[in-house]
Amino acid sequence: MQPKSANDRNNVHPPVRLVISDIDGTIVTNEKVLTQASIAAVKKLKEAGILFTLISSRPPRGMKMLMDALSVTEPVAAFNGGILVRPDLSVIQQKLVPRDAAAKVIKIIEDCDLSPWIFTEWDWFVRDAKGPHVEREEYTVNFLATVTSTFDTVLDHAGKIVGVSDDYDAVVRCENRVKEECGNSIAASRSQPYYLDTTHPEANKGNAVLELSKLLNIPTEQIATIGDMPADVYMFKKSGISIAMGNSTPDVKQAATFVTDSNENDGFAKAMEQFVLTRLAARP
Repeated sequence: MQPKSANDRNNVHPPVRLVISDIDGTIVTNEKVLTQASIAAVKKLKEAGILFTLISSRPPRGMKMLMDALSVTEPVAAFNGGILVRPDLSVIQQKLVPRDAAAKVIKIIEDCDLSPWIFTEWDWFVRDAKGPHVEREEYTVNFLATVTSTFDTVLDHAGKIVGVSDDYDAVVRCENRVKEECGNSIAASRSQPYYLDTTHPEANKGNAVLELSKLLNIPTEQIATIGDMPADVYMFKKSGISIAMGNSTPDVKQAATFVTDSNENDGFAKAMEQFVLTRLAARP
């Protein structure tokens, strides 16, 4: 866990006032467990006067148990920033996938032999309850999918569309095709190697950082972000300090200010201690 430049070593960044953390692959383990070290780290942040919140491709309901466990009191960004909610899940603002784009994305996903899902503000719709990763996702988000034979009735309410496959190369090909054929009508990125997430074109983690900055009246240079996937690079670019998890790919690590340990080895907690709390303590 080393700084990546001389400027980083010299501690030229202003003290952090807000930490925004990704969830999967970052603050929870691969088994979706929130460790005691992570809980303690967030408590230390708050005791030091540093605000803390979460950002994720998950739906709001799928973040609620973590908000409660971490005593989050600030707005939270779900669907990669497509919806901002309060800790009670009441909506502050949301950006939905345009209906025509949603229908087109579903067709491309199916053409690429991926399984399509649609998440709305509250519900999650799938075609097959036994489809790939459905059972694990139900465990992760802590609510059940709704099986439907058609997505037509929910296309106007799509906060996030997901293409799912364990053929990682197929997911990449599908991502490229969605971006090529849908252009600026959507935003598409992989939240996991097996998940392709499609959201409103302005729904990305970078824009979410800007919105949270406005809502909380904290300059972006005083915001620290931490994550592990390409979707997190968007928020890295908008924050004063960015931290890549040790389990990140090389390109994600290269985009960050710092690199910490993996999510399986309490990398989140270590990053908060080394790159956030020590900077506050170093103030004159």
